[in-house]
Amino acid sequence: MTLKLGVPSKGRLMEKTFDWFGKRGVTLRKSGSDREYAGAVDGIDGVELVLLSASEIPRELAAGRIHLGVTGSDLVRERLANWDSQVVELAPMGFGGADLIIAVPDCWVDVDTLEDLDAAAAAFRSAHGFRLRIATKYHRSVREFLKAEGVADYQLVDSQGATEGTVKNETAEAIADITSTGETLRANGLRILSDGLIHASQATLFRGRRRDWTDGQRVTLKELQSVLGI
Repeated sequence: MTLKLGVPSKGRLMEKTFDWFGKRGVTLRKSGSDREYAGAVDGIDGVELVLLSASEIPRELAAGRIHLGVTGSDLVRERLANWDSQVVELAPMGFGGADLIIAVPDCWVDVDTLEDLDAAAAAFRSAHGFRLRIATKYHRSVREFLKAEGVADYQLVDSQGATEGTVKNETAEAIADITSTGETLRANGLRILSDGLIHASQATLFRGRRRDWTDGQRVTLKELQSVLGI
């Protein structure tokens, strides 16, 4: 049986993944038209390319339907409970970098740290009768981070659109979101807490921990790691 490698199916993440493997002697390519999700691997035998959306790859790794996958480390942490019991990081790939952060309105001059946020949340609940709202798409990651940091008296609200706009739209008081440059945050009057980095994400090659690998698949993995130098 072949070793299935899941790779993002389009965009810059796919292109940079193809470049990363190519520089290490393994050629990944789409087969057919750009609308098809079939691919091929040259440079090593026994590896099958599976093109998926980046958000699907954590689930497919955990289920054992693919053996290896390239996706953002933030997506793995968000989509998989106890992620490190389900997948192993084989290699950070040095691209697709973005930070998952907590940001507050710039006008909150007395709120610079998570401790300040905790105090502000308690004061907010006392004044308004409901918990301070933090808009995010990353519920698991944010909840675990704030629990570990001792922040209480908040509620997470789901952001379906542009998270940075929720404070201006008065549907949240703070946000937790992915940012690369911080420009969009600043344009919306938001500021990252000085200790508000939840996770520094980047594209990463992961291996699933499922036990039902064949001996041939394990040999192919070792050969692939040798070729890639990881």
